[in-house]
Amino acid sequence: MNGLKKNLLIVEDDEGLQSQLRWCFDGFDVAICGTRSEAITQLRRLQPGVVLLDLGLPPDPGGVTEGFATLKEILSLTPECKVIVVTGDNDRTNAVNAIALGAYDFYQKPADPEILTLIVERAYRVYELEIENKQLQNNQHSMPLDGIIASSASMLKVCRTIEKVAPSDITTLLLGASGTGKERFAQAIHNLSPRANEKIVAINCAAIPDALLESELFGHEKGAFTGATKQTIGKIELANGGTLFLDEIGDLPFDLQAKLLRFFQERVIERVGGRVEIPIDVRIICATHQDLTAHIKEGRFREDLYYRISEITIQIPPLKDREGDALLL
Repeated sequence: MNGLKKNLLIVEDDEGLQSQLRWCFDGFDVAICGTRSEAITQLRRLQPGVVLLDLGLPPDPGGVTEGFATLKEILSLTPECKVIVVTGDNDRTNAVNAIALGAYDFYQKPADPEILTLIVERAYRVYELEIENKQLQNNQHSMPLDGIIASSASMLKVCRTIEKVAPSDITTLLLGASGTGKERFAQAIHNLSPRANEKIVAINCAAIPDALLESELFGHEKGAFTGATKQTIGKIELANGGTLFLDEIGDLPFDLQAKLLRFFQERVIERVGGRVEIPIDVRIICATHQDLTAHIKEGRFREDLYYRISEITIQIPPLKDREGDALLL
């Protein structure tokens, strides 16, 4: 804020008081006007941080209707502006009403330049702090990706990769320890993709019992097994047109991997107990904290499935390797 002018707008119709106030405020660029229309014109031109507003303005210099109307219009145009209303001696009712309408503070005539300067300086400081806070909030919202808080080189590199990958339908594998933000990155890929207006459907392969996982993924027909009292749509089918996020795919049961591989190759599914092939158009994102190459050597994960899900692999670094991000978080 130090590089910006400290603009102060004084709205006062008394010419004698105008002359007195003009030279009271060192360090401010002071603009003075005497009517509501002039005040709004100056407000749009200068965008002052503080407005000193007399409530008694023409055509109602003896009342407050024009002053209150001016106050409302100023705040509707620049809500961040701090308006200090100047009221008549002992006129506390109008002062309270002005505060209720959104005025920052009030000052009762006669004017004491020293006290009035202190009030204006304080109001401007509050204005500066609020603008600074708003800018910081905007900067926080301008993180490298929506939902990702990071400034380290390693995470920025991941974010740039995500931005390049997102517009395509390439199957993406996100690798990283628990808590590194794999689901956040999956959501970011979806949000930046042409499918952003469709749904993203997530399923945690480690959180569902093996016996239920096939039905959860592919759905089932009525009567397919005990307790299947109605047809149920699976997660894959629900994601049709959008994005399917398979979290913790390293925990997928081995016997289910073959069926999932067929879906990846053919992009069709059959519900459990069904005979009809259902075509599926979906973007696939997978994630795991497991070492899949070690699982392949141990015979716990199919190598052909691994190559299908890892058309591009993105390694998300742990927090300990993200210099400066812990403080930012």
